Amino acid sequence: MDKGQSYDRKDCGGKYILINDEEDPRLAMFDKPLPCCGCGIGWCSLLLGFVCPLIWYCAAILYLCSYYHRDPRERSGLAANAIAALVCTIVTFITLAVIFL
Repeated sequence: MDKGQSYDRKDCGGKYILINDEEDPRLAMFDKPLPCCGCGIGWCSLLLGFVCPLIWYCAAILYLCSYYHRDPRERSGLAANAIAALVCTIVTFITLAVIFL
């Protein structure tokens, strides 16, 4: 065993590779899979919103509160929920206007 010899962290004898980026350690957080079966909160909320549209509004609130700063991969799914909530609101108002006016 060689004592006193320093080894570079990148050299692992060819068996292993370094997962995180030494230049930008924030990139290591994207090695973890997204919650909710790997799709993320946004996309799962979008699918569940067809059963209960109130879920779209909860996810739209997460989008408006900038929840995606924790994980930018969530941004597109949460934005889709905000659009779905907006469309649902417009359709509801038009339907109520036709019924009651």
